[in-house]
Amino acid sequence: MKKYLAIDLGASSGRGILGKIEDDRLILKEQHRFSNDPVETSAGFFWDTLRLLFEIKTAIAKCAAQGGLNSIGIDTWGVDYAYIDSAGVMLSPSYQYRDQRTIPMMDQVYEKIPYDTLYKITGIESMSFNTIFQLQADLANRPWLLDTADKLLLTPDLLGYFLTGNMAAEYTIASTTALLNAAAKKYDGEVLRTLGIRENLFPPVVHPGNVLGRLHEKIDADTGKTGAAVINVCSHDTASAVLAVPAEKEDFLYISSGTWSLMGIESDHPLITSLSQRYSFTNEGGAFGKINVMKNIMGLWLIQESRRQWKREGKEYTFDEISAAALAAAPFRSLIDPDDPVFSPAGDMPGRIREYCHKTGQPVPEDMGAVARCIFESLALRYRWTAERLEELSGKKYGVINIVGGGTKDSLLCQFTADGTGRTVHAGPVEATAIGNIMMQAYAAGEVGSCEEIRRTVRNSFDVKVYMPDVAVRTAWDDAYTRFCKLADRT
Repeated sequence: MKKYLAIDLGASSGRGILGKIEDDRLILKEQHRFSNDPVETSAGFFWDTLRLLFEIKTAIAKCAAQGGLNSIGIDTWGVDYAYIDSAGVMLSPSYQYRDQRTIPMMDQVYEKIPYDTLYKITGIESMSFNTIFQLQADLANRPWLLDTADKLLLTPDLLGYFLTGNMAAEYTIASTTALLNAAAKKYDGEVLRTLGIRENLFPPVVHPGNVLGRLHEKIDADTGKTGAAVINVCSHDTASAVLAVPAEKEDFLYISSGTWSLMGIESDHPLITSLSQRYSFTNEGGAFGKINVMKNIMGLWLIQESRRQWKREGKEYTFDEISAAALAAAPFRSLIDPDDPVFSPAGDMPGRIREYCHKTGQPVPEDMGAVARCIFESLALRYRWTAERLEELSGKKYGVINIVGGGTKDSLLCQFTADGTGRTVHAGPVEATAIGNIMMQAYAAGEVGSCEEIRRTVRNSFDVKVYMPDVAVRTAWDDAYTRFCKLADRT
């Protein structure tokens, strides 16, 4: 029986989850869990990448001690990277995508390539942390790095290189850079030349299911001599999560719910139109050649960062306590646009929400429950707006929203999503990203033969909770949606 290790790295934590397929069911076992602690310094905000490598090796060693391992897949957030010199050494630590150095760089890039032109090529919405803007910051402030570097590796590709000594640019993670030609599915030479970036800075693009290589002999000796292969899975965590959506129909609407809410549809081709650009939809790579047409929505980051602020103030709440307080608070008093840039940085989230409500002439949410209710209702209304725009873009109707990921554990948000959108919500599985990671390894090993077989296995293996919209509150949600749309347009 083959054993697959998913290394699933999020912005605040990582897991090593072992999976095996038995009787057409996927069985999971968490092997190792660890924190991911980016480091603020006087020079900027960085990932502790080598610490992450240490934790990955620990996860592999634990698997070796329990009977071995066939393969490993790594998925992470998008956009971040490091440079490798000609001797194979990392030149500089990786910036964390919330570092503020990129904000002035957007105008510099658009002076070289107008946003309309760039969007038509890449299909990627304009967000200040996109790799293209990070590279412009390097060109402006540290040009010697690009002169010295032999290769640039995005985070999962970097970690795969550390494990095997082999370099590749996995397609789904490369698509997050705003440098990939969405139609051709390779780095766009004209964009790179216009920006002054060498095309050979990037390794060749490979697609999910590619075998990157076996563990390097030094790594293998240090982790129990499993001889495991490293597979290029859908290494952008969203793409792995979408692969694990247990949908029965080919056309479906999904939310990968966690720190971010990634809401979208699968498409056979990029949806790059004036409307998709106007609505800021992004076209990122998915499994089996699909394009994930989606919206990046500021998700549970709003709750997570609020919780951190309350903890700094000496009030430590569980997520269940926050949801209970939100449910008890008065409905629809205050709303925010979750995607307003003011909510992107770390810091005092409740304070910024109160300031936002004051500036927009709304009641100011003073206590924890009122702030949380404002966040949950605003997210549900943003989901409705996004669902309606996706229907407009695709020409299709979606009566069900599939929510996967950690956000499925928040029953209040799931119910608000059903009520706020007027659509049935299917919530689960929780570990969608790790599941998609493992199932792509199983595909590479020949245990499953198609996307349909992968999703059938997921349906066989994990429960899905159904939330029906409450018709009794339909009018109240409709009224709130009208307010939300006016608010979002103004901001």
